[in-house]
Amino acid sequence: MLMRPLIFHFLSWLLVLSIPGCAAGAQSKKKPLLKPVNINTANFEELQRVPGIGPKTAQRILDTRKSVGRFRSVDELLAVPGMGQTRLAKMRPYLTVGPEPKDKSAPPTRSPANTPPQDKPKQPTDQPPGHLV
Repeated sequence: MLMRPLIFHFLSWLLVLSIPGCAAGAQSKKKPLLKPVNINTANFEELQRVPGIGPKTAQRILDTRKSVGRFRSVDELLAVPGMGQTRLAKMRPYLTVGPEPKDKSAPPTRSPANTPPQDKPKQPTDQPPGHLV
């Protein structure tokens, strides 16, 4: 008689402990990405689609990008707090930096062919003004 409540109590606890584990396991699975995520243009939600990047890491990447500027390579993520070689190696297939953006605010560079002609500087002479040589 004493055994039945003990077994019931044990099974109840086992059930309670197993449910959060199942829910956490289902949430940690992410759908495979069709193409790499550009760490220079991705927003908070897009970064979290990458396996291994959660809310804290996504925010740290955005904060680093805001303070340091554009990432030139995926390896520069090592500057993000909490990012190590092993963790970055697991994420690398899902990340890219994309092409260098064209800065529209910078003035266009002129080629010598497109440069307008400039007046030749006048050279000083020993002759008084109006004197023809």
